[in-house]
Amino acid sequence: QLRLVESGGGLVQPGGSLRLSCAAYGFTLDGYAVGWYRQAPGKEREGVSCMSSSGGSTNVADSVKGRFTLLRDNSKNTAYLQMNSLKPEDTAVYYCAILRPDFCSSTWYFYNIGSWGQGTQVTVSS
Repeated sequence: QLRLVESGGGLVQPGGSLRLSCAAYGFTLDGYAVGWYRQAPGKEREGVSCMSSSGGSTNVADSVKGRFTLLRDNSKNTAYLQMNSLKPEDTAVYYCAILRPDFCSSTWYFYNIGSWGQGTQVTVSS
């Protein structure tokens, strides 16, 4: 069964950090771009960050630029989202997805393939 499983969310204070994981099962992430998305209550899902399989193509939303970093470990078949300097407005359910083509254009968030996983909740609050 082909699936992605997100984990690592939780409750964190403003200014804190979290590392989310996106593990692939039933297929290899190598050869696919990976994207992280989030959906806050009452809002549409938005793209956060994208990285191609080689790491040579990336794209990061302005709202998280300089704070969030997408990492990949193809040997572990896992991608990560390192989130630093978290703000209350980062509160959302975070999802990962694979993308085609293997490139992060300015509209990469439209090119996810496969079904969504359950995501992982991130809550930033004091």
